[in-house]
Amino acid sequence: MHLRSLLALGLVVFVAGCATVTPEQRRAMDEQECLGFGFKPGTDAFAGCLQRIELDRRADRRAQMAAMDRWNEPVVIYRPIIVEER
Repeated sequence: MHLRSLLALGLVVFVAGCATVTPEQRRAMDEQECLGFGFKPGTDAFAGCLQRIELDRRADRRAQMAAMDRWNEPVVIYRPIIVEER
């Protein structure tokens, strides 16, 4: 029972942590990352950097969803029973 409580608490903390970043904050963080790479605001390269960050984020989200979908697949457990003739 104690383990379930810890898992539930961990899930709540994880979800709360994900919900605290607004789209505006995420954009500002992405812009800072591109600035850190040396791209200049207002250039095509800067826009490309922002786009690649967003595409990477979407790819990660798709991969996470695909991994979660595997939990819904049926599991077949096969254990042969050997019957010896007498």
